[in-house]
Amino acid sequence: MFPFIDAGMSIVRAMTALYGLLAVASLSVKFAARGAAPGMLSYQVNAWWRIFPIVSLALVTYPTGLHVLAYLICAFATLELESYYPGGRTRFRLGAAMIVLVTGILNSWMPVLAAALLCGAISVLSMRCRQIGTAGPAITWSSIVATAAAMQLLVAFASLPFTTRTNLAWLFYLFILTALNDIGQFVAGKLFGRHKIAPTISPNKTWQGLAGGVVMSQIVSLVLGTYLSLATPSQLALWGLLLSLAGFAGDLMFSAAKRCLSIKDFSQLIPGHGGILDRVDSLVLTAPLLYCLLRSID
Repeated sequence: MFPFIDAGMSIVRAMTALYGLLAVASLSVKFAARGAAPGMLSYQVNAWWRIFPIVSLALVTYPTGLHVLAYLICAFATLELESYYPGGRTRFRLGAAMIVLVTGILNSWMPVLAAALLCGAISVLSMRCRQIGTAGPAITWSSIVATAAAMQLLVAFASLPFTTRTNLAWLFYLFILTALNDIGQFVAGKLFGRHKIAPTISPNKTWQGLAGGVVMSQIVSLVLGTYLSLATPSQLALWGLLLSLAGFAGDLMFSAAKRCLSIKDFSQLIPGHGGILDRVDSLVLTAPLLYCLLRSID
């Protein structure tokens, strides 16, 4: 009934350890604050208590939960983007629903078409983000296309030609590496950030933060991937690097979109994190990349 439970205890133990680490982080931040007003790091850590249970539920109820998670992300992304579309909310909602439907059909028929659609949306975003204040329609449409295509490829993990246990393990690996890569970038950037990468797009992103994310991703990839018996250490090291860079690129891509729309966050749904798109920006590139890497070894 629940493939997650039938897949064995290795993923359950890893998930339990993750919640233990999150608890330690929460207590450490609370102790360091010592009654002071909550800072950004406190908001960041506490927000993961909202995010991780949702991801955990999607894995526990796999594969149905994975589909629900993907379509919920698309729905929230639509609600966040419609405010910045000048053509009206109803029109944008109908268009977004059609995009999600079309990407779903393409993905079920031939996932490579969904990947091609994602690449096209990224290209449009890259070109139109240079036109501040004049590219609202292109930014909103290409953002929802990119998100929908990426979420369809996330759903496609359930159809990978491996065992259910292996597919679940790769999904768990993807979610944890993407999340901890973001955390590694944030912490390293706050502690050591000196040299900015793209000051006009995202002033808070630094080379030191990027390096912190890469180091964190390497640790997670090697430790978690080895524990779950996913691949060889050399392969895990390479993929950890690629996924870390992809996560950073996804974050930077949506930061450019926000700059063009003249906003800081897509919404205030998650205190300390912004909206759904502010949290899945990395996943929009890491999920398709890992899917393509796994298909390459099929």
